[in-house]
Amino acid sequence: MNRSDWQTEEFERQRAHLRAVAYRMLGSTSEAEDAVQEAWLRLSRSDTTEIENLGGWLTTVVARVSLDMLRSRASRREEPSGAPLPDDIEGLTAGSDPEHEALLADTVGSALLVVLDMLSPAERLAFVLHDMFAVPFDEIGAIVGRSSNAAKQLASRARQKVQGSGPAPDADPARQREVVDAFLAASRHGDFDALVALLDPDVVLEADASAVQMGSPEETRGAAAVAGTFSGRALAAQPALIDGAVGVVWAVGGRAKVAWDFTLRDGKIVHIDMLAAPASLDALDLTLLEG
Repeated sequence: MNRSDWQTEEFERQRAHLRAVAYRMLGSTSEAEDAVQEAWLRLSRSDTTEIENLGGWLTTVVARVSLDMLRSRASRREEPSGAPLPDDIEGLTAGSDPEHEALLADTVGSALLVVLDMLSPAERLAFVLHDMFAVPFDEIGAIVGRSSNAAKQLASRARQKVQGSGPAPDADPARQREVVDAFLAASRHGDFDALVALLDPDVVLEADASAVQMGSPEETRGAAAVAGTFSGRALAAQPALIDGAVGVVWAVGGRAKVAWDFTLRDGKIVHIDMLAAPASLDALDLTLLEG
């Protein structure tokens, strides 16, 4: 068997799994098919001799394509996709169509699709890939341009929304905005005690490689240390929606140069992801807010 035939055979073996991943990401059978077809086109154009795990590679490609489609959908402000499952999926029974059996096993119900539409594109990807397909957080982080810990925070944030009847208190944008505004005010005025009060005692501030090159420590732990990093600073920063959560951005001419993505729990900031790499910033679902 030549390599082209092997690739075709392996792709067909993975097709049902890839459709399941794409459908859970997109909530649309037609868009899922488009994502899988794009994965096939990319496979046919790629040199796979160095790929050790073709199934993992294809899953990553489908996830990236689906993420781009979700972000494009969000930018067009399309209506959520949480409609009843199409007949060709929901009406299937085991053995009715061998090509669809694996997809049937992995399909989510229409109720969960409605809930998934509450998530930002990055949250949805992290939740679907990790909680539904057990993809490691380091691989998810690479897809969304985040650290492994930041990907874990995205999945945790998504899980809170999915498991509750509505957004969890820490996932409420209004509550997030209150905390972020208080954080910015304390930072600008150098109010160290106020900053510490807003931070969880075990808060972690992580900086990506570009932020480290700008002089930030790669990791800062503890409320006092993190408060010291921000005290008297953030004069030019402003609040922003970052992948569906309220965070802080330093922007020049309307373009983000550095973003601080906050994760809150029980009214405290528990994690801050500092992003400065252009590719990571471009990958964010980001909207600047009035300061």
